Amino acid sequence: MKLYNSYTQKIEPLKPIEEGKVSMYVCGPTVYNYPHIGNVRPIIVFDTLKKALEAQGLDVTYVSNYTDVDDKIIHTAIEQNTTEKEITTKFIAAYDQTRADLNADMPNVAPKVTETMDEIIAFIKELIEAGAAYEIDGDVYYRVGSNPKYGELSHQKIEDLMVGARIDENEKKENPLDFTLWKKTDTGIQWDSPWSKGRPGWHTECVVMINDVFHKDLIDIHGGGLDLKFPHHENEIAQNESLHHTHLANMWVYNGMINIDGIKMSKSLGNVWWAKDLISQYGGNVIRWVMISAQYRAPLNLNEQAFESAKKELQKITNAYKQAEVLLQISHADEPKEKDQFTWDAFIAAMNDDLNTPNAITAVLECVKKINQVQRRRPLDLKEVQKYVTTLEAMMHVLGIRLDPIRMSEEDKEMYHAWKAAAKEKNFELADQYRARLIEKGIL
Repeated sequence: MKLYNSYTQKIEPLKPIEEGKVSMYVCGPTVYNYPHIGNVRPIIVFDTLKKALEAQGLDVTYVSNYTDVDDKIIHTAIEQNTTEKEITTKFIAAYDQTRADLNADMPNVAPKVTETMDEIIAFIKELIEAGAAYEIDGDVYYRVGSNPKYGELSHQKIEDLMVGARIDENEKKENPLDFTLWKKTDTGIQWDSPWSKGRPGWHTECVVMINDVFHKDLIDIHGGGLDLKFPHHENEIAQNESLHHTHLANMWVYNGMINIDGIKMSKSLGNVWWAKDLISQYGGNVIRWVMISAQYRAPLNLNEQAFESAKKELQKITNAYKQAEVLLQISHADEPKEKDQFTWDAFIAAMNDDLNTPNAITAVLECVKKINQVQRRRPLDLKEVQKYVTTLEAMMHVLGIRLDPIRMSEEDKEMYHAWKAAAKEKNFELADQYRARLIEKGIL
């Protein structure tokens, strides 16, 4: 597997720290509202990456957090006259449902900020003791000037960053670039700390959860949306460098952003598309197919035409799959479930080429073409049919597309043969009746 590593700005091979195992952390959402289509892309991208690695025998530990304390959560709770816990519980459930609807696996671990508070406070205390952070009036800031490597992920110089930082200068801070690790507050949920009653800064949470869940300070892959690269991930690395002298992850992988009809999605523009609405309209398979139709690093433009095109393409695939499944079952075929190695190798080669899902889709469509061709050949080679069906199932699993298998009872098989016989005898009225019942059962 080769991936574009934003840290080195190169496509390079994934070399797991521990042979045969991959540790992957993806920044999760701040849970104050339902997931929108922008939240969906990292779910699909990194679930697809996980499945592609697992298909090649790697053991992937996939961790993605929930930020369940934040100003937006507190404001939402105040507006709705409820607690932060009720808000976050509701939207974590909504997020988990969206994952399920998109055929995405749940993370192996999904840590929450509120359940990692002791570790976060201890981490901040260590940063202060190391001289990398300081406290003023109950607030704690990271001392950017203490880290000569700051900017190593986004490849920016501190001098250049200072120009923009002075616009938002905080008189309390030693340096405009210094960022909040602990915030003193009397609004909303708070925790006791050595400095004040308050809550942590966003940039500290993920680095602590990575150290805590993986029990190490360097993992294989850290992922997320491109908008997190700076300052969020830059600040994660800075803190880890100060205490553990590593840049937290060997590979930093980002998915591109989403536009709606060529315009950046924004609540202020009123063009936010909610995941639950799109899933209700098109289904998880279609949403996922649209998302993987572009290479993960590229920006993705969404419109109704994209979803309709995906729907038609998926229909062709599922029709071919269904016809082949029916053929195998009415023929009482019990062929070994072996893959067509040539097709599978082409598919995996595409996935290993920086997760090139468009080329992987080409391999899928070629397999569908072969399924249709072998069914028309005489004499019929059921072993060959089964081989391509097995390959298609394996490829679609990696891409996260659910294929509903056909399970024909003996009665269904008898009805199928009766339909064919009626059609052959030109008893079209009876044939249509059988056909309607087979369609009703999802067999045709």
